Amino acid sequence: MLRPRGAGAGFVRLRGAAIARWCGRARGAARLCSRYVRVFDPQPAARELPARFPSPFATEPHALARRAAEELVRELRAGLAATAGLDAPGGGKMFGVLVCQRDGDDDGPIGYLRAFSGMLGGRWRVAGFAPPVFDEAARDAWWPASEAELAVLEAQRAAIADGAVAVAARAELAAVIARHAAEAAELRARHATNRTARHAARAGAPDPRALDQLSRADTADKRELRARHAAERALATARVTTLAADADALAGRRAARSRDFLARIHAGYVLTSARGETRALGELFAPDAPPGGAGDCAAPKLLAEAQRRRLRPLALAEVWWGAPPATGGRHAGAYYPACRGKCGPLLPFLLAGLATDDAPQFGGGPIAAAEPRTLYEDAWLVVVAKPCGLLSVPGRGGALRDSVLARLRARDPGATGPLVVHRLDLDTSGVLLAARDAATHTALQAQFARREVTKHYVAWLDGTVAGEAGTIELPLRVDLDDRPRQIVDPSHGKPALTAWRVLSRAAGRTRVALSPLTGRTHQLRVHCAHALGLAAPITGDRLYGRPAAEGARLELHAEAIAFTHPHTGARVEVAWPAPF
Repeated sequence: MLRPRGAGAGFVRLRGAAIARWCGRARGAARLCSRYVRVFDPQPAARELPARFPSPFATEPHALARRAAEELVRELRAGLAATAGLDAPGGGKMFGVLVCQRDGDDDGPIGYLRAFSGMLGGRWRVAGFAPPVFDEAARDAWWPASEAELAVLEAQRAAIADGAVAVAARAELAAVIARHAAEAAELRARHATNRTARHAARAGAPDPRALDQLSRADTADKRELRARHAAERALATARVTTLAADADALAGRRAARSRDFLARIHAGYVLTSARGETRALGELFAPDAPPGGAGDCAAPKLLAEAQRRRLRPLALAEVWWGAPPATGGRHAGAYYPACRGKCGPLLPFLLAGLATDDAPQFGGGPIAAAEPRTLYEDAWLVVVAKPCGLLSVPGRGGALRDSVLARLRARDPGATGPLVVHRLDLDTSGVLLAARDAATHTALQAQFARREVTKHYVAWLDGTVAGEAGTIELPLRVDLDDRPRQIVDPSHGKPALTAWRVLSRAAGRTRVALSPLTGRTHQLRVHCAHALGLAAPITGDRLYGRPAAEGARLELHAEAIAFTHPHTGARVEVAWPAPF
């Protein structure tokens, strides 16, 4: 075996019969195979191989997949030519590795494939990485002409909507409206002068009917002016409206053609499972349409390439490299599970036929029957100490039905209200407020809506936070491709505001006090992790930072809550110190 010039320490290129064993092809195809396959050196021992394919939705990859990913990261860190721009703001990308072995050759070498999500450096194909799932030649035969058609329709729409004719029509309408306003103001002033004169003359007028005629003349003037204005404004508005309708019609045509082309693009993704079944992309998402970018993530590329090359998948890992996205939640060198939105329907199909671990289901673990403990209660409400690992409200089916709500209902069957007034994440511990009747529940939720309830959290963050205190204002929305993750979105996100204060610093970590002034899902977790927030994820955050080590937890705790009692009017404050 030879080590190619410039390769990483763990990369060897197989030659001759060894490559033929990998590819199942003639010796002349060996060079093609070597573009994609990396082989471990030294080879892993049998005990290091997973007994079953680990779930691609697990938060931590198998040790062997991690080893492959570390080799890839070393090459990325060294600066592959194709990775230029990954460190630019928002330029990072998800990369993946798939540990595999020649199918049917249990004694053959263990290696791995590499892939990236979407395009890299503006290209679908980059040497050393798995190609896209779709047939590039087939797409190239029709897509350039289709793209040009869309561009023509967009140019025609823009020419109508924003061209010289449209600009002149909008300017004419604005001028008409301004002139009408001036003429109406002038008429009102003249009529006001006339009314004053009539009032002064009315007392000594021998025949008041003459003054009435003057008043009716003013009314006629106003009616005539309004009619003339309406006709002029209708004509000017019609010109603008007609142009807008023409532009909208072109936009509709473009949208329809775009949908047609997207359906044709999706038809180009034909996937084959490990047991040899074939499905088109649209079938796997039916009855919904596939989301944008479905099939282009690293994981489906890797599994599709393994199927093409008759390689048996053993383990998979996905790692982010480069700058975090503008939406946040990704950090260079960190491992992430496959996304649920784009890959959720694809990966189970691609892996069908392999012995595969079930996807992890968070929540539903063993929680002592005495939990949650009561911290405060009266005839109308109760405040409990929610432990880490217990849902606030039931999830879907099975063990996920267990929750604070379910346990409170079992304890207090006489309660008539919805009980839980607000929620804490599964992984978050802390004080949780519940109502025993509907009226109390409504009154408490109204206090939350008016921001009259104060909540204080404490957390340990992975990183040293700059500054001592401040506020974070980053709008949030759900990541439609990877629920329940939340992302920062200035355009469509809901306002989210958090006050923070440093409590202490130790060993590269920071302990902070957090006060959410709004109540968005995962607000504190995103605000801490995002580069425009504290740029330090909460310790143990499997969604926005690094998963907790075995036996550890997310170090976020709701330490105190204060509210006005809806029946007594007294201010109630309940605290439970953080257990970390």
